[in-house]
Amino acid sequence: MRYAFIKSHSVDWPVRWLCRLLEVHPSGYYAWCRVPKSRQARSNERLLGLIKQFWLESGGIYGYRKVHQDLRETGERCGKHRVYRLMKRAGLRAQVGYRRRPRNRSGAVSIVAPNRLQQQFTTQAPDEAWVTDITYIRTHEGWLYLAIVLDLFSRRVIGWSMQPRITREIVLDALLMAVWRRKPTATVTVHSDQGSQYTSHDWQAFLKAHGLQASMSRRGNCHDNAVAESYFQLLKRERIKRRIYTTREEARSDVFDYIEMFYNTRRRHGSSNQLSPVEYERQYLKRLESV
Repeated sequence: MRYAFIKSHSVDWPVRWLCRLLEVHPSGYYAWCRVPKSRQARSNERLLGLIKQFWLESGGIYGYRKVHQDLRETGERCGKHRVYRLMKRAGLRAQVGYRRRPRNRSGAVSIVAPNRLQQQFTTQAPDEAWVTDITYIRTHEGWLYLAIVLDLFSRRVIGWSMQPRITREIVLDALLMAVWRRKPTATVTVHSDQGSQYTSHDWQAFLKAHGLQASMSRRGNCHDNAVAESYFQLLKRERIKRRIYTTREEARSDVFDYIEMFYNTRRRHGSSNQLSPVEYERQYLKRLESV
């Protein structure tokens, strides 16, 4: 340990002075320097370089578990505990969330709807069932929250809203865009989780006013809203994880580009015969016209 200390500080202080301070002989230090590194040490140096790369690409927010997943996806065979030790030694830490604000837990009683979807994620036509959810995007200015409404038939994002605060307005704005775009003539099932934004009286009143029918996942069961979760995973893997956003406006512009210029219009989906959502709907309408 003393030799390692001398080596790390030899740029700033004379080696002989450091050796005298730590009561070691300079010849012993130089002999230690000439010993070749072990295979394990060389392997750790190479792996640490990859770890730093993935940690920096995440914007400095990933912990050892997520970095370990990135390494495994590139074909690296290493244990997560080894990644933990190397990150700890290098001072690389996960970015933890902000402390929660104290909230008054009293208020309006929430409204929970039955799970009408029951994990049936395939529909026969557009505007039979929509799913909605919220995710967050990190920027240097703070969080940017994204709410989306997605049609199960084509997997098309038909409504979205981005705001710096996670309030009921963000989900209402996304649903309003979906209603304005689609103008459904029959009752549409709108499936969500049991978040406070979706169990509010304002949400229920909006659904009733526009002829929509609420459906909700069981509490704590993410599989009940798997399509929305899958969309957010795509968004983060294909776009957000590849960027570092300085401002919320920069993030908003980039997410808009992904939704409207790539995902809806160009990205192919296995569930849609390798067609984009827009093209899948277009071909469906063309078949209807030909009947």
